[in-house]
Amino acid sequence: MTVSRNLVSGNTAMLLLKLLSEKDMYGYEMIDTLSKRSDNVFELKVGTLYPLLHSLVQGGYLKGYDQEVNGKLRKYYQITSSGRKYLDRMIKEWNTYADAVGMMIGGVNYEG
Repeated sequence: MTVSRNLVSGNTAMLLLKLLSEKDMYGYEMIDTLSKRSDNVFELKVGTLYPLLHSLVQGGYLKGYDQEVNGKLRKYYQITSSGRKYLDRMIKEWNTYADAVGMMIGGVNYEG
């Protein structure tokens, strides 16, 4: 089932921060991991990813660093302590929202 881009776009930063809370990643790795874990619901384009990563770096939520892998220089991203706090807040807001939507469409509670 295809999901509306409007539903996905507002939560992309939260999804990226969640991935990076698990381990440092480079751009293509984030795109691939999001796609695989979501059964292809989250198919992020490079043109969407990098501006978002740059804004998260500017906000102090991520740090970027270069690392050589197999002779190639890759830009990795790492979540900061501010990014972890921001992620926690975003997840709480998402759970509140998801619970309210669930109650409206059928009594589903996601927070559990």
